[in-house]
Amino acid sequence: MTRPAQPAKRPVNPRFSSGPCAKVPTFSLDLLADAPLGRSHRAAVGKAKLKAAIDGTREVLGVPESYRIGIVPASDTGAVEMAMWSLLGARPVTMVAWESFGAGWVTDAVKQLKLDADVRTADYGQIVDMAAVDYDTDVVFTWNGTTSGVRMPHGDMIPDDRAGLTICDATSAAFAMDLPWDKLDVVTFSWQKVMGGEAAHGMLILSPRAVERLESYTPPWPLPKIFRLTKGGKLIEGVFKGETINTPSMLAVEDYLVALDWARSIGGLPALIARCDANAAVIARFCAENDWIANLAEDPVTASTTSVCLKFTDPSISDGAAFAKAVAKRLEAEGVAFDIGAYRDAPAGLRIWCGATVETSDIEALMGWLDWAYHLERAELSDAA
Repeated sequence: MTRPAQPAKRPVNPRFSSGPCAKVPTFSLDLLADAPLGRSHRAAVGKAKLKAAIDGTREVLGVPESYRIGIVPASDTGAVEMAMWSLLGARPVTMVAWESFGAGWVTDAVKQLKLDADVRTADYGQIVDMAAVDYDTDVVFTWNGTTSGVRMPHGDMIPDDRAGLTICDATSAAFAMDLPWDKLDVVTFSWQKVMGGEAAHGMLILSPRAVERLESYTPPWPLPKIFRLTKGGKLIEGVFKGETINTPSMLAVEDYLVALDWARSIGGLPALIARCDANAAVIARFCAENDWIANLAEDPVTASTTSVCLKFTDPSISDGAAFAKAVAKRLEAEGVAFDIGAYRDAPAGLRIWCGATVETSDIEALMGWLDWAYHLERAELSDAA
């Protein structure tokens, strides 16, 4: 069988990993020269940097002034766990999941916290009917399923007069999607996704209702120091002014500040969202033009614009997992796409990060190489048969 010719155009940056993600297009190590290395994060210079990270987050994301923003340990996972262990148990709980990380929060709520939760799940590619959820319970959910490529289309189904708290893992949605702050009481994310920052630091955003819960409710289980947000029944306000619970990396903080500066320079949140939308649209067009590949998300309205998950639909491929791995391996060997295999718990396929730090021209170039790799693998299968 004839072998396809390699495309002439290559992605300038082949980094399409879904975390840690590509650095901002203007990134240079020289931009980190102002990091206060070897200085205490509690010194004036350290506090100023941490406060700038919090203030910049509020500015770019448009977080209401009444909401608290804190930098916490252990990336998005730490922020979600901190919220669950500190806030849940006061009311009935609904746990919602349609991918692996959401499923992890379900496990922690049910098996670790021993909560009698109403668990609602959907298969990969689908989404839970969020309009059918009882928002008088506390609701824990993921806005964008990083491992499934399925996202919330909007928050209109969340009532303003809800009695429960909405706790939202927004780690691959923040800075890429329009989060409705009035519908969300707790929002968590990490710097390593849409902003291309370094890993290990999480962001925790609390509404006034969430703060009220913290100050009026004491969980029945022991809280490790790393999760404690109150002292003597009052919020530890320092956490939300840059006085972090543990020692942060000032190099990583500087890197986040660089990313925030870049975001401002291109037009802020609207520009970030537009870049993600444009990137995802390239892949959507490619899938529409080729009958051997499709978006894992079954409804285009819920298709992610950051973690775009794809499946091979060619019925002649008997071992989809092996085929997908072979395509990803071939693309990596050519130096045109790194780390695009599907998440280990997800259906076989590919996952291409389309966040704001990725250039649309690189996604366009990658599609040509994806076409090449698919047809080359198919040719080799035909020859082997």
